[in-house]
Amino acid sequence: MMVVVIGGGAAGLMAAITAALNGADVTLIEKNADVGKKLLITGKGRCNVTNACVTQEIFENIPTNASFLYSAIYGFTNYDVMDFFENCGVPLKTERGERVFPQSDRAKDIVDALKRRANELGVKTIRGRAEAIITNGEKVSSVKTETQTVFADKVILATGGKSYPKTGSTGDGYKIAQKMGHSVTKIKPALVPVETIEDTSALMGLSLRNVSISVFDKNNRRLHSDFGEMLFTHYGLTGPLILSSSSHMGENPEGVQIEIDLKSALDEETLDKRILRDFEKYKNRNFENALSDLLPSKIIGYIIERSQIDRFKKVNSITKEERKRLLYTLKHLAFTVKGYRSVDEAIVTSGGINVKEINASTMESKLIKGLYFAGEVIDVDAYTGGFNLQIAFSTGVLAGKKAAKEEMKEND
Repeated sequence: MMVVVIGGGAAGLMAAITAALNGADVTLIEKNADVGKKLLITGKGRCNVTNACVTQEIFENIPTNASFLYSAIYGFTNYDVMDFFENCGVPLKTERGERVFPQSDRAKDIVDALKRRANELGVKTIRGRAEAIITNGEKVSSVKTETQTVFADKVILATGGKSYPKTGSTGDGYKIAQKMGHSVTKIKPALVPVETIEDTSALMGLSLRNVSISVFDKNNRRLHSDFGEMLFTHYGLTGPLILSSSSHMGENPEGVQIEIDLKSALDEETLDKRILRDFEKYKNRNFENALSDLLPSKIIGYIIERSQIDRFKKVNSITKEERKRLLYTLKHLAFTVKGYRSVDEAIVTSGGINVKEINASTMESKLIKGLYFAGEVIDVDAYTGGFNLQIAFSTGVLAGKKAAKEEMKEND
């Protein structure tokens, strides 16, 4: 009996492996030249495979339909993910925020492990674009590609979302599912960079570590706070802190304020003392030459401009009021969001196959017998930190296991 998996990403590969482990003959259909293309670029090419937090905490990091994922995640937990890759010969390590990476810092090792395991289990891979799932009555019967029709007792749709379309995530799965009567919730970017009203081009490429941010809505209500790393671009802000915070800004983020605390380890009184020490050290210099001990050189000019202190003013002439402005700027460097970047630049897609039409305990469609879903094609998404890949692996395992076992049950 045949299980066909459409999509060779994290969810699809794990679904194929699991179905094969449970006795099914598995064919994987992948339109790219090779599988795992998006996996190769995750975590800046290092692949943050999961998070080593207490399993229950995973759900706190899933803002969309977390309860739908209980069966999937508890059925294949973050610890199971770690065991899987360790047993596949990929040693792992845990970094700040409990983020789990391969020790090699190479996403390719994760992809190679999945490919190797699939090959060992006899998973057959077909290169091509799936165009439609054919049904016989209310049950799947085959998958039509550009060049052939592949017989299928069960089909697992794991085509990903619409983010990073160059990796093959072009929304194909939504169209296929819609043709079969499924509804798709609004597709929008998640974990996405933001454009700012303020010009950040002078700061482009500057990465800041160990900073904290606070996000405020138009009514100055705090929406989110976090600590970590971020990056300036020619259009605005990105990096882990910003990507995670984008999930808290709503559908229309225009006017949202992001405040960066450049010296989050120091309270204002301690930072003021630090500034006074530097001012004493550089008292005979121009102001622009007195901040090199405090800040990266690339941001000094920008901070001077935002603090509205004459860059050529001698340090020993700076007033207490000016020093307070500098202090405030360092602790509350504010940017106004103009909008999100496009879904093409989002880490994941928010929206997808409506979870009300999927059996949460099996990942099978409630509308079409023998059709299963896994990964980002479903309307689920999470914050950064390995949680989205955890969802992909967990839903892939559940779909693969149930598709294979249900098939075997039918043919006993």
